[in-house]
Amino acid sequence: MKAIGYVRVSTQGQADEGVSLEAQKAKIEAWCLANDYELVGIHEDAGISGTKSDREGLQTALESAGNGMALVVYSLSRLTRSTKDMLDMAEKLEKRSTDLVSLTEKIDTTTAAGRMVFRMLAVLNEFEREQVGERTKAALAHKKAIGEKYAPVPFGYRELEGRLVEVEQEAKLVAQILRRREQGHTLMSIADWLNNQGIEGKKGGKWYASTVSYVIKRQAA
Repeated sequence: MKAIGYVRVSTQGQADEGVSLEAQKAKIEAWCLANDYELVGIHEDAGISGTKSDREGLQTALESAGNGMALVVYSLSRLTRSTKDMLDMAEKLEKRSTDLVSLTEKIDTTTAAGRMVFRMLAVLNEFEREQVGERTKAALAHKKAIGEKYAPVPFGYRELEGRLVEVEQEAKLVAQILRRREQGHTLMSIADWLNNQGIEGKKGGKWYASTVSYVIKRQAA
């Protein structure tokens, strides 16, 4: 079995406290030796904050840790200081069947207990995304309710001083689109009907199933 190591320090103070690059490398090498893993490489970022997600060493380590391998770090803080970024990394690694080992937090997805923790991270990530989606939908609904512009001006409205004002003729067409959809017409057949009527979209041009779907979803927002 093979492993990729990743180490990082951002300040001299960290080195003085015993988490220097050399100390981290030594602990990673010891884990690989004890667990019969071949350490094929250690990537590092020196003098770079953990809040930066585009670190060259980190990106190389993530790309190098392929299917069936393990990414080994001294602690999760070496990967990132952001909970969101950590959850994103955990989810991406799991999808690639790459194990994650963090020596300080005792997270080791090569074991059943470690995989449970790993999956909990993925669940938390999904929960966070759903919460963001709910908050966004609620905010859009509120803006729509009070007549404020809440995205690109939708078909059926025009913008007037930051507020949405209904366009009567377009609003009638939206009602017909909704009625046809309720009657079981496909999105494509509705688009064809609009195009055959010579009706243009909000910015001109043809209607497509995707644009019809967008109009319907915006009405439900």
